[in-house]
Amino acid sequence: MEKTKYKIGEFSKLARVTVRTLRHYEDIGLLKPDIVDMWTGYRYYSPGQLQKLLFIIQLKDLGFTLSEIALLYDEDSHYPSASAIESKIKDCEAQLEDLRRRHAQLQGILSEQKKREKMDKIYFDTLPAIIVASNKTILKNYDALGMHLCTVVGPEMARLGCECPEPGYCFTVETAKEYKAENFEIEYCEKVTRMGQDSDLIKFKQLPEVKEAICMKVYGPYSKLRESYIELFAEIAKRGYEIVDAPRACYVDGIWNQEDPEKWLTIIQVPVRQL
Repeated sequence: MEKTKYKIGEFSKLARVTVRTLRHYEDIGLLKPDIVDMWTGYRYYSPGQLQKLLFIIQLKDLGFTLSEIALLYDEDSHYPSASAIESKIKDCEAQLEDLRRRHAQLQGILSEQKKREKMDKIYFDTLPAIIVASNKTILKNYDALGMHLCTVVGPEMARLGCECPEPGYCFTVETAKEYKAENFEIEYCEKVTRMGQDSDLIKFKQLPEVKEAICMKVYGPYSKLRESYIELFAEIAKRGYEIVDAPRACYVDGIWNQEDPEKWLTIIQVPVRQL
């Protein structure tokens, strides 16, 4: 025999609305159960009420209030008039205009925020003349740099009695004539207080002052450096400058003081002059 009545939970699943919503519709007289068992209090709905409920949901999605929908059924029209639909269309047009205005305002705020972030991220600086302890090597990738510094460069600098002033300053320069994705050639330089005795691993040299460098802050793992270089080089050309010496990757925060790679800070420093 075909089932003709649905318990409130079954009706809820069929219509994809909550039981709480059905009880609210009952309370305001919009959709009362077909039968309420006087002994158990169970509520039962008929298949015909499912169509009514789906239509209520559709009207609500179109912007009609529950009071407006209830009035339709009180008047036994079951469908909004042309004037009511036209009124909702006007409401939609007003909301669209408001959304366009808010969208334009948000775009403006976002544009200003990006300008401020770029100004904070990219800036001009002077790099003073310094004495550095230098080590040239070939690394598979930047991730190998930390281990190389800890096991090779650091111990050799300690053996030579190098003193590094505060605040510390260290950087790498890629020395190959062309870009290499791996096994690339780098020179690691660290600021020291005085010239020392060269060894097979460490060479001391004086670096002249760089009067003008365009710098970029890069937060995150070293894998982000390549795209950051590209972004900075494009900005240099856009501002009417040319590169006059090898770019430096200056390491401010890294694995030695930050476990989270996203908190690592590298500053790309590019010596430039205005065209």
